[in-house]
Amino acid sequence: MPAAPGRPGRRGRRPARLGVSAATRRQQARLGVLLVAPAVALMLVFLVFPVLNAVYYVFVDFDGLDVTPPWVGLGNFTELAQDRQVWAAAWNNLIWIVLGTVGPLVLGLTLALLLWGVRRGSTLYRIVFFLPYVLPQVAVGVVWGWIYAPTRGWLNRGLEAVGLGGLARGWLGDPDTALYAVIATAVWTATGFVFVIILSALRNVDTEQVDAAMLDGAGYLQRLRYVVLPQIRPVFLMVTALTLIGGFAVFDLVFVMTGGGPANATEVLGTYAYSNAFQLSRISYGTTLALVVTALAVPVAVWLDRLQRRAALDGGGA
Repeated sequence: MPAAPGRPGRRGRRPARLGVSAATRRQQARLGVLLVAPAVALMLVFLVFPVLNAVYYVFVDFDGLDVTPPWVGLGNFTELAQDRQVWAAAWNNLIWIVLGTVGPLVLGLTLALLLWGVRRGSTLYRIVFFLPYVLPQVAVGVVWGWIYAPTRGWLNRGLEAVGLGGLARGWLGDPDTALYAVIATAVWTATGFVFVIILSALRNVDTEQVDAAMLDGAGYLQRLRYVVLPQIRPVFLMVTALTLIGGFAVFDLVFVMTGGGPANATEVLGTYAYSNAFQLSRISYGTTLALVVTALAVPVAVWLDRLQRRAALDGGGA
């Protein structure tokens, strides 16, 4: 039956989607592809290709010179599992992850709470505490190396000045204190970052709820636990994730301050991978170590990201 006059048949109708013609949609699609093409190209060149190349290297024995390295299969992983130095470096990484995460979080949160209600000079405080985080890690490592120097270091001189000269020692030359001295430097560096982010989150906390809890008789720690922390939980988890993941990839401070010594006391997976790859010319073994570090860090990062998103969706977010 022919369609009624003035009413097009069903076959001839093409309903426009959101008022945009098909030609316009094609132009938008081409423009979108054109805009993302440079980013995709950069990702392929600087991310995808290096990762695939690294995966190839872990299955061969490449020394940096041989154009046709011999295939070893899972030999690098087998050696890694039997290498005692790997497990010692992994233990140092674990200590770093725990202390290097808890330290900045506790100190940064404490500073942020102390300066939460301070208005006068708050910008100066943020700049002073945040400055160590933006300084080059190499410069930080060199300066703190001077501070820890055994004879002319500021730390030992300060201890002698207050009558605690018996505690003076070569902090970076003693296997019992070297790792913790480097971690203390890392905590000093990261505390400012945690402080600034948490202080910004505290600015968005509903103070009326805090005042109401105070009127109900809640103590300071109760208000902090049940009123303040739930409101900044997404931000706190984000900062925790960034700080914790840094414990897996730590390299620069250890390399500059101790180089992994003394007697491998500060050796971490990053420095051990570097020494194998570039000092011993064991590119494949060093690459295997680096991939193991990545494989350990990615699940933790994904887990913390899910916690942060869940906290944000639950409405607890500054």
